[in-house]
Amino acid sequence: MTDRKPIGVLIVEDEPEFLGRFSDAVLEDPQLRLLGAVSTGQAGLALLDVQPPDVLLVDLGLPDIGGIELIRHAARRHPGCDTLVVTMFADDAHVIGSIEAGATGYLLKDASAARIVAAIHEVRDGGSPISPSIARRVLARFRSGPGAAPVAALAAPAAADASPLSERETELLRLIAKGFSFDAVAEVLSISPHTVVTHVKNIYRKLAVHSRGEAVHEARQMGLL
Repeated sequence: MTDRKPIGVLIVEDEPEFLGRFSDAVLEDPQLRLLGAVSTGQAGLALLDVQPPDVLLVDLGLPDIGGIELIRHAARRHPGCDTLVVTMFADDAHVIGSIEAGATGYLLKDASAARIVAAIHEVRDGGSPISPSIARRVLARFRSGPGAAPVAALAAPAAADASPLSERETELLRLIAKGFSFDAVAEVLSISPHTVVTHVKNIYRKLAVHSRGEAVHEARQMGLL
């Protein structure tokens, strides 16, 4: 069994109490390495480019630039970096904006230090940790129905006529491309994890690929995402 390389974490949080709590939590875990802990968006941008972290832990209400701008920058410039939002904002605009910008997880600040650390490990293992109350908002937002946006609104519509994928398969692949785990996809689409796996196998077969990354790449090359 080989030792895993410590997970590099950059924290961007303007409230000293939370900055200290999150930093202490990271420092106490031997599998994590604190690369920086800063209180402004500009400082966060600078550190992102100097030493890209494995996980960016970011608040949204920063004093200079919005946290969503940092998320977007990390997703565009450092695709290997996972972004975990930890914030007080629970409204649709911030939640959906963060996910669309590239956030991998979304927790509220009432989460314990242990939960924050667990979430950091979870995003690196391919998960998408979301506070229960936020998960309910995501479900309400993306379920079909009066006043709710369809899941397809997560991305620009694909050319359905030319797509080898069904509408449901395309919805599912868009969520996977956003970083959602299979369990999270099942919850958002109100289907079972087994059904998700079945759809994924069909997607792999239709696109002639063998992994989630290959499926997303091939779909984008074909203009499906």
